[in-house]
Amino acid sequence: MTVKDSPSRTAALAHALRGSKFLIVGGLVFFFDAAMYNVLVFWSPTHGWGEGLMHGQPILAKILTIAAASCLTYLGNRFWTYGDRDKPHTARSIFAFVVVNVIASALQLGCLGFSRYVLGLDSAFADNVSGTFIGQVVSTTFRYFTYGKFVFPEAEGSDAT
Repeated sequence: MTVKDSPSRTAALAHALRGSKFLIVGGLVFFFDAAMYNVLVFWSPTHGWGEGLMHGQPILAKILTIAAASCLTYLGNRFWTYGDRDKPHTARSIFAFVVVNVIASALQLGCLGFSRYVLGLDSAFADNVSGTFIGQVVSTTFRYFTYGKFVFPEAEGSDAT
């Protein structure tokens, strides 16, 4: 290894570490979102599992769970994944986070809506595959590429990764 290889290896390692942190935060919030959605849509306090209080309103239930999960996602990414970046523009960062998450949420809701209202699938399995798994993969991919650029950008003139 030459001295010239060191900065690129360090940058690659830092990028991989940030990606790992992003996935850990996302994974934890994924389980929180999935659990909340399933309780709202498929669990009834009086009848147990089957049709829950919001079974007929899956999009609204998903909006509520995404909103709660987004708060946890912001905190995890702000203070851990991108914790090494400057924090002077919190209002701008939160605004960018909201805009990115509204778009990402629309992608996720689109997957759930397609399954429910186009394909006519309303089982717990179908909702979890379309809205929770596929929707989450699509929205998380979008979030990963936009958070570092718009929500938690590097400081001007920074050489950090």
